[in-house]
Amino acid sequence: MTGLTWEYEGYQPAQQRLRESLCTLGNGYLATRGALPECTADDVHYPGTYVAGCYNRLTSQVAGRRVENEDMVNLPNWLPLRFGPAGQDLLTPDTAPVAEHHQVLHLDPGVLERRTRYRLGAGGTLLVRQLCLVHMADPHLAALRTDFTADGFTGELDVEAALDGSVTNAGVARYRDLDGRHLTDVEAGSAQPGTAWLHCRTRTSDIGIGLASRLDAPAPVSDASEGRQAVQRLRLALTPGHTVTVDKTVALHTSHDPAISDPRCAALDRVAAAPAFDELLASHSTAWQQLWRRAELDVPGEPGRILRLHQFHVLQTLSPHTADLDVGVPARGLHGEAYRGHVFWDELFVLPYLNLHLPEVSRALLRYRHRRLDAALHAAHETGRRGALYPWQSGSDGREETQELHLNPRSGRWLADHSRLQRHVGSAVAYNVWQYCEASGDTDFLHTEGAEMFLQIARFWADSAVYDDHLGRHRIRGVVGPDEYHDAYPEASEPGLDDNAYTNVTAAWVLSRALELLARLPEPRRREVTEGTGLVPAELARWEEVSRTLHVPFHQGVISQFEGYGDLAELDWDGYRGRYEDIRRLDRILEAEGDTVNRYQASKQADVLMLGYLFSPAELRALFAQLGHRLDEETWTATVDYYLHRTTHGSTLSGLVHGWILARARRADAWGFVQEALRGDIADVQGGTTGEGIHLGAMAGTLDLVQRCLTGLETRDGLLWLDPVPLPELSSYGLSLRYQGHWGVHLRLLSGQLEAAVPASSGRAPIDIRLPDRVVRIGPGERVRMRLPD
Repeated sequence: MTGLTWEYEGYQPAQQRLRESLCTLGNGYLATRGALPECTADDVHYPGTYVAGCYNRLTSQVAGRRVENEDMVNLPNWLPLRFGPAGQDLLTPDTAPVAEHHQVLHLDPGVLERRTRYRLGAGGTLLVRQLCLVHMADPHLAALRTDFTADGFTGELDVEAALDGSVTNAGVARYRDLDGRHLTDVEAGSAQPGTAWLHCRTRTSDIGIGLASRLDAPAPVSDASEGRQAVQRLRLALTPGHTVTVDKTVALHTSHDPAISDPRCAALDRVAAAPAFDELLASHSTAWQQLWRRAELDVPGEPGRILRLHQFHVLQTLSPHTADLDVGVPARGLHGEAYRGHVFWDELFVLPYLNLHLPEVSRALLRYRHRRLDAALHAAHETGRRGALYPWQSGSDGREETQELHLNPRSGRWLADHSRLQRHVGSAVAYNVWQYCEASGDTDFLHTEGAEMFLQIARFWADSAVYDDHLGRHRIRGVVGPDEYHDAYPEASEPGLDDNAYTNVTAAWVLSRALELLARLPEPRRREVTEGTGLVPAELARWEEVSRTLHVPFHQGVISQFEGYGDLAELDWDGYRGRYEDIRRLDRILEAEGDTVNRYQASKQADVLMLGYLFSPAELRALFAQLGHRLDEETWTATVDYYLHRTTHGSTLSGLVHGWILARARRADAWGFVQEALRGDIADVQGGTTGEGIHLGAMAGTLDLVQRCLTGLETRDGLLWLDPVPLPELSSYGLSLRYQGHWGVHLRLLSGQLEAAVPASSGRAPIDIRLPDRVVRIGPGERVRMRLPD
């Protein structure tokens, strides 16, 4: 195999969870962690398998309370393939001596390879080589090829393959007080010789799950049902230097799949029709080649290698197959059980990348939100507000899935969780609608589902704003901003903060854009929307007023994170850094000491500075001017410096946002944060969290940093705006985009020049590229080189 690889040498038990996450294989429908097939779930290994959108809800007794949680379900494990000398114990790297171990993730073809040499008695060794794939062309198939080679001995090898339905959700230690037994009614059996099946369902969501496994080997296969497992066994004859191959092909269906009657029967039919491993590998590799061409990103050196890994994980979580599913963006991908597989605002960091490569996937992810608009309307009504209140954590049906308690592993205490007060997720949904439509030119979506969501989110913000006679401005009270450290004022009896700057400014943007959108709608559609939503001129006039009068607090010449932030105590930063090796989770440290981070000017992640991530400097200045404030360069620079010194970066998104802002504002300081964002998962900078699932938003955000931040790329007003800001460490790169129906628009930045090429396309209009000093029109089939202004 050729192309970029991600490799691990030697067997290290302490690193297995991290490696399993980073070696996960998926296709947008199905994903399986990169665990060793001979190992079962324990403190070292966690072989999880997940299907996008497959959730189940259970109730647990925690800290004397009944707590309800919905989880992305760990489905039956299809990987197991165990082996050992005939009549002896099966081999695992934890119980048998290992002479060598090598694991390679081949990124271009999407294949995981492992080579392990086990030491046997009398000087003999057994070399095990495996190739694993989760098929990118057929989303219901996965396959495992195992080559056994004897060295220094002749003998027989027992091989045991299984479909294991005894699994639970147990991949995150913090959740182990919660019920994780999601599967029930597990049945197993065999069909024709060499084919086994397993069927079960989820306990409350009643999703049927069917798996079928076909074993191809040069020996007879016996099938058996043992408890909650379908087991297949065979015995191989080994001679020195001769390789014997066993291929395991698996099909998986759920009752959510379209065009099937029964998932067990569908899985059996699909596995019977599946070709041999070599043909599966060829069609799988071809599908990946096509996907790589659509997402071309050419960045030299080590940053480019890491970005390729990030692309791999984004594309196998949200692939073209996702366009057919009713799913959102799981914050940890399909790579583990952290955050219970829920959908957060992380789509804010993912869709801008997808918009310019896989817009059909962006549209599907936005339709996930639209299908849950009724739930958002109901949630707003429950709080006494009109409009749509989208939940901080979403799952199967759009209700609020945020836990009411969370565990501080440092103190061992269960604490109240108020993060559901992060109302700003609605602004993220609206922002993504706007960005998608600008990049794709999809006015049909904007005028239909997009408009329905946008207007109801705007209505919620207008209805949440309360006029303050003393300030002469509208205020939004009782919320939590992107910085999750602060959820209440010191000594307050109720949670919530007033006038979070990020929340208020983005709410003003939503209201302004909603009015603009309404004016843009064709008159018949405008009438339908206003009639359907009950919009009247007086309400629209209030939207316009609130969009200009929302309060944005300031202190010491900088934007306040929320009203009163500047009155909080200063933390002894040097003291805490001296006492603790890592203060990223300062909230947990202080709580364990009997204190609270609510008392201090300390932020977990970018909050005010998120405004510089969402909006270009010109847009941000215009927004503040609309709100009656002059945001000059001096004020913004002072604001950036102020929060840089008070942020612990307890989220992988924080380094990304700071790197983005500094790349546009102060290049000399940007690279350290860009490196932090690039290393977030590969170095597990958050201290063990990557083993519970990768951070999809941060990965996609690093791709978008090259795609939009460093190029200064914006899609607005029918133009492709470009204003490159080359970092010394990342000054030459190329990428391809899909923009308003043009496939494969190519951009390359090199030595102060920008090259742009538009592929030949019959009937497509030229693209207008807006540079800082001019507009350049490029027609289909044309290539243009432009010297950039100094």
